[in-house]
Amino acid sequence: MTRDCDSFVKKRKYITFPLSTEERDFPLAYSMVIHTNIEMFERLLRSIYAPQNVYCVHVDRKSPNPFHSAVQAIASCFSNVFIAGKLESVTYASWSRVQADLNCMEELLQSPVPWKYLINVCGQDFPTKTNWEIVKSLMVKNGSNVIESDFPPTFKKKRWQFHYDTHGIVTLTNQRKKPPPISSSMFVGSAYFMVTRAFVSNLFMTAKIQAFFNWSKDTYSPDEHTWATLQRMPEVPGSIPYTPGHRSGHPRVIARTVKWSTEAGDMAKGALYPPCTGRYRHMICIYGAGDLHWIVQQKPWFANKFAPEVDNTAVQCMEKYLRQRMIHATGSSEQMGET
Repeated sequence: MTRDCDSFVKKRKYITFPLSTEERDFPLAYSMVIHTNIEMFERLLRSIYAPQNVYCVHVDRKSPNPFHSAVQAIASCFSNVFIAGKLESVTYASWSRVQADLNCMEELLQSPVPWKYLINVCGQDFPTKTNWEIVKSLMVKNGSNVIESDFPPTFKKKRWQFHYDTHGIVTLTNQRKKPPPISSSMFVGSAYFMVTRAFVSNLFMTAKIQAFFNWSKDTYSPDEHTWATLQRMPEVPGSIPYTPGHRSGHPRVIARTVKWSTEAGDMAKGALYPPCTGRYRHMICIYGAGDLHWIVQQKPWFANKFAPEVDNTAVQCMEKYLRQRMIHATGSSEQMGET
């Protein structure tokens, strides 16, 4: 399909102009870390695409050559979509996941697009809000980052108190690490974030943060404590210093809608959410169509995980739901020739 880009963009109904003044004047950047399922990547890109935004795609270096070629073919049809110049071989729970985002961040800073916030997504994410809704929400943040950040439970502290062997599978050793090279406390949260351009720039200019990154490279799942810790450092742009007894901004409700198998069940008996109607994989629900009514009632701007091979109807319904909100909420249906 991408051999004729004009036809591809038209047939897939990509948005080709800003749908509102607010969106035009508030461009976003995306870091998209993917490794498989070209169909899901294209459908995710289409659902978050806007011509004023910019998209960096990090493809796992281990992914098959045909997948790399297919991603490149799609990216070649858009001037604001590019593949990261430096690709990592991403290993679960290792520093490589953080490095993939950092590689995109560094290149996005060089983009001529004057983006305001950067959002990171993975290949099985899907938005639950339109670009306009995300922009409107970020505009009222007044330059604050949106990062989940909480005090760590005791069992998670060993993730950085001990050295982990990161050659292949990440493995715990009995070698204790030195304390982190920062004066503030460690925090934990999500691998996902919405951060300001100033935050991203500061990462590469601050020696203390670079030292913290180097220290984190042999920890377990550093993506779940690196960003959370930076969010609580007062000197970091857009950070929200921790105040005891007050979870500023309730960031957890914004990151991702996820159903964990250990927390799903009969809500009348205390479960956090109803059972998965799709299929569990690694204890996380890959959504089925029966989950959608619950998903669209949640506050987060993205949901995880979707996979067409598990339930294509779920993905298709989300696409149509977003499309309707997109073209009617901004009054653009007549311009787009849609009803």
